[in-house]
Amino acid sequence: MSQLTDRAPAKINLTLHVVGRRADGYHELESLVAFSRTGDQLALAPGALQLRVTGPTAQAAGDPEKNLVIKAARQLAERIAGLRLGTFTLVKTLPVAAGIGGGSSDAAAALRLLARLNDLALDDPRLFEAARATGADVPVCLAAKARMMSGIGEKLGPLLDLPPLPALIVNPRRPLETKPVFEFMRIAPGSETHFGRHPEIASGMPYDALIAALRKGRNDMEDAASVLAPIIAKVLAILTAAPGCRLARMSGSGATCFALFDNCRAVGRARKAIAEAHPDWWVKAALLN
Repeated sequence: MSQLTDRAPAKINLTLHVVGRRADGYHELESLVAFSRTGDQLALAPGALQLRVTGPTAQAAGDPEKNLVIKAARQLAERIAGLRLGTFTLVKTLPVAAGIGGGSSDAAAALRLLARLNDLALDDPRLFEAARATGADVPVCLAAKARMMSGIGEKLGPLLDLPPLPALIVNPRRPLETKPVFEFMRIAPGSETHFGRHPEIASGMPYDALIAALRKGRNDMEDAASVLAPIIAKVLAILTAAPGCRLARMSGSGATCFALFDNCRAVGRARKAIAEAHPDWWVKAALLN
C-alpha cells in the first residue's frame, strides 16, 4: 500500500467558558470550536510504529517518542488486536503550546490514517475511546469541523453548519502551557464559576447573527493568560484595531489570538500590515468552519 496522507488543521476556540472544576481537579468547559483549512501534514507508511518530525516548528515539538501521534497509535492498538501500524511523518508548521490544538489535531489525524489503513469506520467507538485516552482536545479534532464541546472535552455536540468565517490567526511566538494558566485562575476543586451562560449557537445561522452570538461569549482564560504573557494583550489590541475586524479573541489557553472579518480581502490587508510590522510573529490568513 502506498503512503497515506492527511492534514491536521488548527483548532480555534471561538468561545471558551470555564464552567467549573471537578473534585478530581479537572476543569470543565463549554467551547465552540472551529477549524482552519490548513495546518500540519501527516503521512503514514505501513511498517513499524515510529514518528519522524520535520518542518519549521519541528524542534519545538520535542521528543517524537512522547508525541501525541505515537500515544494515539498505542492507545488504538490497545483496543484493536492486530492493528496495522506504520511510520508517521509529521510536517510541523503550527506553533507549539499555542492554544490551537496542534498536537491534538496531529493525534486525531494519526487515528484517521490508522482507520484508513485498517478499514475502520470513522465512527468506530474505539477511535473515540483512543482519542479520549490520548488527550482532552483529541476527540473534537477527529471530525475537525465546527461543533460545541463540553466537560473536559469528551462531550461533543452535533456538527454545526456555520458560515465560513474569514479570520486572521496570530501567534507572537510565545509558548504558553495550559497548566499554569489554569493554576493562575485559582478555581477551587468541586466549585462552579457562574461566569455566565454560553450563547445559543445553531446550524444555519447567518453570518451577522453568528457574530452577534459570539460577542456574547468569552474566553475565560484570556485574562489569566494575558498576565502570564502580556504580549497577548498587545496582539488583541492590534487585531481589534484592524480595519474590518468584527471580533478579536484569544484561542484556547493562548498565546494565539484570532480576529474575524467580513471578507477575505480585509483579512489579507490586516495580514500584510501585521506581518510587516511584526515579522517575528506567526501570522496566518484562514477560513474557519
